[in-house]
Amino acid sequence: MSPPDPGGELRAALDAGHFVVTAEIEPPGDADPDAVARKAELLRGWVDAANITDNQGARVRMSSLAASLLAMRAGVEPVMQLTCRDRNRLALQSDLLAAGALGIPNVLLLTGDHPKAGDHPDAKPVFDLDGVQLGWAARALRDEGTLMSGREIATRPGWMIGTVENPFAPPTELRARRLAKKVAAGAEFVQTQFVFDFDLFERWMGDLRDLGVTEKCAVLAGVGPIRSLRALEFMRTVPGVVIPDEVERRLRAVPSDRVTEEGIDLCVETIKRLTEVPGVAGVHVMAIGFERGVPDIVQRAGVGPGVRGESGKGGRT
Repeated sequence: MSPPDPGGELRAALDAGHFVVTAEIEPPGDADPDAVARKAELLRGWVDAANITDNQGARVRMSSLAASLLAMRAGVEPVMQLTCRDRNRLALQSDLLAAGALGIPNVLLLTGDHPKAGDHPDAKPVFDLDGVQLGWAARALRDEGTLMSGREIATRPGWMIGTVENPFAPPTELRARRLAKKVAAGAEFVQTQFVFDFDLFERWMGDLRDLGVTEKCAVLAGVGPIRSLRALEFMRTVPGVVIPDEVERRLRAVPSDRVTEEGIDLCVETIKRLTEVPGVAGVHVMAIGFERGVPDIVQRAGVGPGVRGESGKGGRT
């Protein structure tokens, strides 16, 4: 027996061929139930769904499962992240079943950052599974009604399965096949690392099209505003983030009090350009701590449910 289909807005928008928009909500570092609602209020009506991060950066936060429920209550469809860092296969499958029972329409499965990068560096990492193996397990739960042990379950979950990929991490020539492996495991949509290097990103997209991946998996390109030179310096140190010289020159060429505005302009231009790339189904806007800026960015770019609702624009190119 299957529970009622969650009928997610993200799935519906993708099925309709709309150019979708997702964003991120980082759960609070305490037990404040209103913290998620405050962020959701800024995004409601402007995004098709929002990732609820899972101890992002290996730092303790409210659980993604609980925060996903709070986001739904606040009117924003969640994408519940689930990492392999903190759970073994029993706990991972347990949380997947819980998400299905509670009507969470989307899950995003990833391996996760190592604890040494976070606020509990001495924590013991689990990594019983990796992101690809968890994808296989999730698809078996949903489509076959079986646990990894082989035991059959009576009521299957109904969420859509997502993953992540970095087109810019070396060896770049293998990244398309790596995503193809995740799609074979069950991924139906993918969110990428920040896109600043268009030449490399378009080569990756071409490889995906050649492999037939874009016919099976919706590609949501990662974007976000660089709002200060300090943020620029930090992003240059993030593994897999490639910032071309022309982007850095552009941000350094303006007065310091205009870097935020220039970074937002660049983000808007990036989204508009991405709408023209064959196979790109939408964007994932990473603006943690700047949720208030997301509506302006997507409205200026002419994408997302807010724009579709106003003018019918925002369809996939």
